[in-house]
Amino acid sequence: QVQLVESGGGSMQAGGSLTLSCAASADTYGMYCRAWFRQAPGKEREGVASITSGGYTEYADSVKGRFTISHDKARNTLSLQMNILNPEDTAMYYCAAEPYFGCPDLTVNAFRYWGQGTQVTVSS
Repeated sequence: QVQLVESGGGSMQAGGSLTLSCAASADTYGMYCRAWFRQAPGKEREGVASITSGGYTEYADSVKGRFTISHDKARNTLSLQMNILNPEDTAMYYCAAEPYFGCPDLTVNAFRYWGQGTQVTVSS
């Protein structure tokens, strides 16, 4: 069983930056896919970014060039650096993990371990 705890959310004005972190209770660096999802009010949860144990990353088109996912092996912590935030980025952000060689499709059903979420609010 893997427990994930997100932190770093908050309120921000458009154009600003924020970094989210996700601590894992177990070693999820090796043979795990780690990912970030988000869910805006009234919308379905959507994939934001994923990273394999080898460091290969993928991003949703809406965040490419603005967000960076990374994994600190020593601290067993997943991060999401978010730059040039806009109001459309407002959502609850969740980290997720799935034992996998590489990464599955960035869909909710592909990940079995989830954090409780951290809120990000961007005002114009």
